[in-house]
Amino acid sequence: MATVDSQNNTVEVEKIIDELKLHLNDKIDVITLTANGEPTLYPFLEELMDEIDKIKGSTQTLILTNSATLVNKNVFHTLLKLDQVKLSLDAVSSDVFKKIDRPHVSIQIENIVQKVIAFSKVYQGKLFIEILFVHGLNDTKEEVAKLNDVLKNIDCTRIDLGTIDRPPAYPVAGISYKELHDISLMFESNLPIHIASRIHAEPNNSSYTNDEIINTLDKRPLTHDDIDLLFDDDSKNRLKQLIKEQIIVTKSVGNLDFLVPHANLKRKLKKR
Repeated sequence: MATVDSQNNTVEVEKIIDELKLHLNDKIDVITLTANGEPTLYPFLEELMDEIDKIKGSTQTLILTNSATLVNKNVFHTLLKLDQVKLSLDAVSSDVFKKIDRPHVSIQIENIVQKVIAFSKVYQGKLFIEILFVHGLNDTKEEVAKLNDVLKNIDCTRIDLGTIDRPPAYPVAGISYKELHDISLMFESNLPIHIASRIHAEPNNSSYTNDEIINTLDKRPLTHDDIDLLFDDDSKNRLKQLIKEQIIVTKSVGNLDFLVPHANLKRKLKKR
């Protein structure tokens, strides 16, 4: 999170819309609102969304935000207009939050958490939660447990777990893909967890028996990309046979396909 709380140099809504009109015929699936900073600080965001809605047709709208401005009732109201919203929630402990996100002095994580929960209860689109894990800060069992307690109260489509994939602005380190997977198992199994970071991921290539495959996917559904990184070749072949026998099946969650035990299909996940 940036330490700024406003935008000074802005582009007019009309100019943005004119540029967008030039590309809407290019089979765009999603119009993503982002910025070199926090997009919800754009002072004409509501007007921009209203104008986009007039021309977007079936194209979806998505915003990537650090969640801090949800405490602003105008931003809260405006984000309800988007088809998809991705909110960052890297920590729920005040001290860890400050170390990771370097927030503006006026921002308190307790208020953000309250607003994220409230937003999830009234939002009708696809809501994604993004958590960036940093080595030695929010990757401890204690911090994950605190995040888990909050996430249980958030109604969302998917929870993306990531880590640092590029040089950060200050000296911190990311964690490995295997560590991300281990952390994913710390969350309750009914949470729609997805491991998003695979850049520079090193294959683990572990061996899994049939029972271990079923138990692993029972605890945490995985995508085929996850399988490629975690399973050795023999385990992948065992998985293929389980899929052929329909013991393991595919379930779509928020535009991604996850492998889950067939017996889990009746479980109610906290998602739309």
